[in-house]
Amino acid sequence: MDTTTLASLAALLDEQGLLAGTHNLTPELAATPVSGADCDSRVVRPGHVFVCKGATFRPAYLESALDAGAVAFLCDEARADELVASAPGVPALVATNLRRAMALVAAEAFGHPDRDVPVVGITGTKGKTTTAYMLRSIVDAQRGKGSCGIIGTVETFDGVTDEASRNTTPESPDLWHHLANARDSKLPAVVMEVSSQALKYDRTLGVGLVAGCFLNIGLDHISPVEHADFEDYFTSKLKIFSQCETAVVNLDSDHVDRILAAASEAPRTLTFGVEHPEADAWADAISTSEEGVSFTLHMDGWQREVTLPFPGTFSVSNALAAALCAHLLGIGPDAIALGLSRTRVPGRMEFYRSEDRQLTAIVDYAHNRLAFEALLSAVSSTFEGAQVISVFGAVGGKAEERRRDLPEIAARFSDYVVLTSDDPWTEDPLDICHEMERALPEGFPHEIVVDREKAAERAFELAEGRKSVVLLLAKGHEAYQHNRDGFVPCVSDCELARRGVAAHDEKGRA
Repeated sequence: MDTTTLASLAALLDEQGLLAGTHNLTPELAATPVSGADCDSRVVRPGHVFVCKGATFRPAYLESALDAGAVAFLCDEARADELVASAPGVPALVATNLRRAMALVAAEAFGHPDRDVPVVGITGTKGKTTTAYMLRSIVDAQRGKGSCGIIGTVETFDGVTDEASRNTTPESPDLWHHLANARDSKLPAVVMEVSSQALKYDRTLGVGLVAGCFLNIGLDHISPVEHADFEDYFTSKLKIFSQCETAVVNLDSDHVDRILAAASEAPRTLTFGVEHPEADAWADAISTSEEGVSFTLHMDGWQREVTLPFPGTFSVSNALAAALCAHLLGIGPDAIALGLSRTRVPGRMEFYRSEDRQLTAIVDYAHNRLAFEALLSAVSSTFEGAQVISVFGAVGGKAEERRRDLPEIAARFSDYVVLTSDDPWTEDPLDICHEMERALPEGFPHEIVVDREKAAERAFELAEGRKSVVLLLAKGHEAYQHNRDGFVPCVSDCELARRGVAAHDEKGRA
């Protein structure tokens, strides 16, 4: 691999029409080797380029990065004069489009690790996390636990880093660093959730995907700080096909004709679908119970009986996507079936059952219309005759359509709703709850308990006396609330579910 230098990075940006200018790039400094890029001054390593980005960026961050060993910085035209003056003699690359420039610089600086480790990208309105964990479980079934890297909503594991995630898809310098770690750790594959924001704002620009998987599309993330309208959201997601070798498309998705048309940009397209024998991977003979869902998987001339450890026919579609991506990674049918049967997704379809089987608590990250409808309809049909109590809120400052959609769907499939807090950000959570309350049908049984911990306790109180299912929705494994004070620690829904079921069991033994 050729050594990357400041001169080669400047030449790359110039070739892409992204170089507005350079400062202090003398012939001697231009030959400086570069081994990576960072956009967080707290993690800068010697030999890296530091990216000066963000509305709240301060020159002190650049000073900290240089103290940590950064050899140059990348900035936009608006900040160039101030930063060059604050760091005399330090080489600077000035970009016309900072987001695109930092993605290309990071890829080059880290040596394009996507060329050495297969990367699968998964996008969709719902199911990204579950599908990613299914694929990870399959790879682990073949190669051993801990062999598959994952970058997504729940966690990031790259062979070096193993930590909880803050963003579904990280900023491009962080993403390329994770891919470089996966390459250096000799991981056989990395599965990555690709958000619409990541595609819109070029976080994944330049990442070569062996498969770009498109699960589904629904109305979500429409707000002044996300996507202006559905068209912007949809168009952003379709960009995944511009960077993959094989497009993987769900034939059951809404707008499938448009998705397939966009997928034609990739060299090859493969499809999957439930009861779609014309697809490259399809399922039939589906059987559901309170314990899980079984089906027959058909692909590439073979078939296997598969059992998933959680109920809901919507999970079959995710399993088909994971199986098809695993097939592209060269994994055989037995490992695919075994991996799917072992899948566990933190905070997704996690079941907690009482000893007398009268109480089931389900923790799930469902937080938009498509996910709510899939999950709640599955619960309603699977747990026939049980009382369904749904606990949920809606986020502040974005995705305002959820305040109408979620109560409307919950009322169709639940017997009782408890409205509560869910990352209210700068808004008053009580105001959000009242807005959701107005979307419920008149007279529908419900109450507002803003404190999420107390809301869960109230739901478990209501569940006593008959067979019941308590759904704790939208927070999953998360142990924080995002409010005016930042990310404030709280009890996770998983722990609340454990407590509720344990209290029920203790009463039963008394």
